[in-house]
Amino acid sequence: MVKSEPVTLVITHTLLPGQQAAYERWLARIMPVAESFDGHRGVNVLRPGEEGETYTVLIRFDTLEQLTRWTASEERKGLLAEISPLLAQGDQIEVRAGSQFWFTPPQHGVRRPARWKQYLLTLAVIFPSTNLVPMFWHQVAPALTGTLAGHLLNDATVVGLVVFFWMPWLTRALAGWLRR
Repeated sequence: MVKSEPVTLVITHTLLPGQQAAYERWLARIMPVAESFDGHRGVNVLRPGEEGETYTVLIRFDTLEQLTRWTASEERKGLLAEISPLLAQGDQIEVRAGSQFWFTPPQHGVRRPARWKQYLLTLAVIFPSTNLVPMFWHQVAPALTGTLAGHLLNDATVVGLVVFFWMPWLTRALAGWLRR
């Protein structure tokens, strides 16, 4: 049996001028509905800059099948019908496999962060993680220190922290700096 990898739904919504407040209210309603579906791993909303109208919403699910249940659901269809009059270009979606979206995906009108900024942010996350996580596991499970199982535990913990906690949080917190 082939194990299914996580998938990310990339939703691009370009709003009609002056609709950001209504869209934000709609986001506050739809996000908890998506979270109630099996396999939901989290959501990131990349908001437009001061002069933009384009939102990018990244929704992660454990499997493609679980993502499909969400995208085909009556709940999502009903909520999309409500927001449709606010959208300049409709509901544009793309499905990506794996954990590929630490940084803003390329799209028209949105500047991708400079590579040196991506480098610094990634280094700022990886360096302390790769130093502190092994110290933590050495205290918790000293018998695993230096073993293959210990390295796997360290690596799995670092990757999990980076992919699911540090990078989503830091890219949101530093969004202004990343786009400058």
